[in-house]
Amino acid sequence: MMSSDKFSEEFKRDAVAQITERCYPVREVSERLGVSPYSLYA
Repeated sequence: MMSSDKFSEEFKRDAVAQITERCYPVREVSERLGVSPYSLYA
């Protein structure tokens, strides 16, 4: 199981904003940031 402390709060906020505010697909954001799509859903 991956620890949620691995990513900074700023990183998490930016990743979520890219999906929810900028309407980028989860898959695209996950590839760009180098994380799994599951990490973004979690």
